[in-house]
Amino acid sequence: MNGDIVGLVAVIMIFGIPIAAMYTYYRVRRLRTEERLAALARGLSVPMEPELSQAARSRRAGILLVSASIGYTVAFALIARAEPDALVAAAFGVIPFAVGLGFFLDSTLVRRDLRAS
Repeated sequence: MNGDIVGLVAVIMIFGIPIAAMYTYYRVRRLRTEERLAALARGLSVPMEPELSQAARSRRAGILLVSASIGYTVAFALIARAEPDALVAAAFGVIPFAVGLGFFLDSTLVRRDLRAS
């Protein structure tokens, strides 16, 4: 019975967390829009938030992926001191690290293209 509950909780978490994240994103955007509309109705000027450039978005994604992969790898490397099989899991940190480096490369290429044109 105990294993059944763990499986049920895992399935609920796998589907529940993304749905909760999407709902939260939707609510935050809706509240910002309502706040902006209320300010405009009162006659206040509301500055628009500037959109990030493609290079800035790639750089941000690269920073997040590289730092997350380093943290993941270090965490499993520390666990591997007690359990040697954890080094196999630590090796999977190379995947997001490589994707993060790809985002850094994309950011550099986009900036170079913008300077050239």
